[in-house]
Amino acid sequence: MRYVSSLAAISALLSISPAYGEDKQSILSESKTTEVASSSTTPLPTFTPSTIKAEFVEQFLDGWDDLWKPSHAKKFLKGAAKTDEEWAYIGEFSVEEPTVLKGMAGDKGLVMKSAAAHHAISAKFPKKIDNTGKTLVVQYEVKLQNGLECGGAYLKLLRDTKALHQEEFSNASPYVIMFGPDKCGSTNKVHLIINRMNPKTGEYEEKHLKSPPPARILRTTELYTLIIHPNNTGIIKLNGAQVRSFDFHEDFDPPFNPPKEIDDSTDIKPDNWVDEQRISDPDAQKPADWDEDAPYEIVDESATKPEDWLEDEPLNIPDPQAEKPEDWVDEEDGEWTAPTISNPKCIDASGCGPWTKPMTKNPAFKGKWTAPYIDNPAYKGVWKPRKIKNPSYYEDKNPSDLEPMGAIGFELWTMQKDILFDNIFIGHSVADADQFADDTFHEKSPYEKLLEIAEKEKEEAKKPSSPSDLSFKNNPLHYIREKLDLFFTTAQKDPIQAIKFVPEVAGSLGALIVLFLFLISSLFRGSSPSDKTMEKSYTNNNAKDIPQKIVSKTSNEVSGSDTGKADKRKTQTRDSTEEAGDK
Repeated sequence: MRYVSSLAAISALLSISPAYGEDKQSILSESKTTEVASSSTTPLPTFTPSTIKAEFVEQFLDGWDDLWKPSHAKKFLKGAAKTDEEWAYIGEFSVEEPTVLKGMAGDKGLVMKSAAAHHAISAKFPKKIDNTGKTLVVQYEVKLQNGLECGGAYLKLLRDTKALHQEEFSNASPYVIMFGPDKCGSTNKVHLIINRMNPKTGEYEEKHLKSPPPARILRTTELYTLIIHPNNTGIIKLNGAQVRSFDFHEDFDPPFNPPKEIDDSTDIKPDNWVDEQRISDPDAQKPADWDEDAPYEIVDESATKPEDWLEDEPLNIPDPQAEKPEDWVDEEDGEWTAPTISNPKCIDASGCGPWTKPMTKNPAFKGKWTAPYIDNPAYKGVWKPRKIKNPSYYEDKNPSDLEPMGAIGFELWTMQKDILFDNIFIGHSVADADQFADDTFHEKSPYEKLLEIAEKEKEEAKKPSSPSDLSFKNNPLHYIREKLDLFFTTAQKDPIQAIKFVPEVAGSLGALIVLFLFLISSLFRGSSPSDKTMEKSYTNNNAKDIPQKIVSKTSNEVSGSDTGKADKRKTQTRDSTEEAGDK
């Protein structure tokens, strides 16, 4: 089977943007079946039912609902006190074409239409599928049209039993294989679980593939393939490429074959069992010259005072340029002292003030003495309980020979809707499965990828141009105008993005708003009454700076000076009437 595509359509897709030209050409070259016919004007390949035959092939053609039946059961949870509606399979299904990145015209699939809901639907096989001594191929497409944050998109092959009723299909229905993608939070994997009966107990156990490959969480169609060989090996392929190989005897947990021997649970470690490998040497003695009280540091007696050390010079001196403020009143403000500054004579000298010898590490220091460790002569090794024959041991020689399967089902819960399943193949021929994939998945996948690239280009085109190309120094007015225009244009669509994209404009506007509110509040605050006390603050940090301050309603100006230390600010409050009287 071949799908005829259009040269004009592909050329149009490739010409959307030259930036992706190489990627687009490589996408087309990877498709084995993409044919170009210049006489056609169809933008996408057209779906034609496959002629491939297998035990079960599903492309969801007309009449699909005669085979597929939704479940009306309730989800089974042991001990759960949930309402019937909450755990019922209320999720709806529909067969329709994809609404996102459609790569083939007329190609329909089974779609889960409900978000945050439990879905269950199944289809019986025309006859049971038994892979004893045969290869088994399970292959299907998954299209996560809205992505996948939390939920599953795996299938189940159900055990062939007389009690297989589609209307009662649920999580409790016995299955043989669970296979496909599952994601929630940090968990992202391709499930492979084999439900196998323990011949000793008659109970079924879920055997999980260890180290499963990650699923591809994309909106394009992804092809999942499971191949089980009759020699107890298998592989998982994603989009036709192998991503995991496995051995039934080594790569499942719990294993298909339990150990022949197990630990004796009744065996107890003897009280006299010595499991300390190293001990302190009981014969060791502290050396006679070992001084535990010796200090770690001692005075360096060999040190001498540097020649340029100014022992008579203080580290700090009063600032010679500082002046007493004119309005400083000793009787009220206390005795004025000039602020101190670093002694300039000490800058180039080794130091100033009294000199003392430095400390140095004590060569006699040894610390607390402890005996050295030696091998324990009584050590018996790590104790382990003795081994006994495993009463539950059995040998499953061919775990790849699975139980007969009578139906396929999707029993899922997901937060995202519009998950699409299509082109299901279950059979024994790897070659037929590959041909089926060539005629379906590999035919439409290149077009989906091209559409995805085109969609990304459109999104990139919608984004505002980067403001990093603008320079304030080159043209300040142009810089400000462009920044403002970019900010307000972006803010009309997304204010948050505007703040993130042009933060300098957002910050400036915020500062202007704060300044405006401050000025308004100052106008409404009014002038102070004549008898209102005024606060004067004087600091001694900088004797050169004398700020002007209003001390009375008559606008008399007095000069104050920052003449104190930075950490010795003081506040003087005087009544304007008293100040006038003093003068």
